[in-house]
Amino acid sequence: MMINRIEAQCRAKGLRLTGPRRLIAQILAEAHDHPDVPELHRRAVEHDDRVSLATVYRTMKRFEELGIIERHEFRDGRARYEQVPHKHHDHLIDVQTGRVIEFRSEEIERLQDEVARGLGYRIVGHRLELYAVPDRSSRKA
Repeated sequence: MMINRIEAQCRAKGLRLTGPRRLIAQILAEAHDHPDVPELHRRAVEHDDRVSLATVYRTMKRFEELGIIERHEFRDGRARYEQVPHKHHDHLIDVQTGRVIEFRSEEIERLQDEVARGLGYRIVGHRLELYAVPDRSSRKA
């Protein structure tokens, strides 16, 4: 059985992987969205109905404390999660559906650095979240 990146990080950080933790790690590693705890729980019980909601909450808290996952709050009152990415990216959130779209813009990165330098600073981290509605006049939306 192949070990996913989250499971490998847990092992590297000395976190004991119980069956439920391993299952949650697998679900997160396979997620192409930014699930919240109730959604992670729903997916987990599809595989093992003994996994409790409390276990999912505790596991996510522990993964976050260890820097294995990132927690996001996209103004919808839910904490959502993703693996700590290999490369920095930003998020566009569709406020009508809650869909989260990951993107990277070198132009935005350059402008942020330029603004910080102009104010006498050097960026050491940032998080950009754009909240939007579909532009019906655009074919890409």
